[in-house]
Amino acid sequence: MTIIYGLSALLAIALFIYLLVALFFPEKF
Repeated sequence: MTIIYGLSALLAIALFIYLLVALFFPEKF
């Protein structure tokens, strides 16, 4: 159960960073 929680947290952080990069550097997408 802890592994699933950690993976979902990692996924949320990765998605957040991806959205930030897409916002600040739209020319790369």
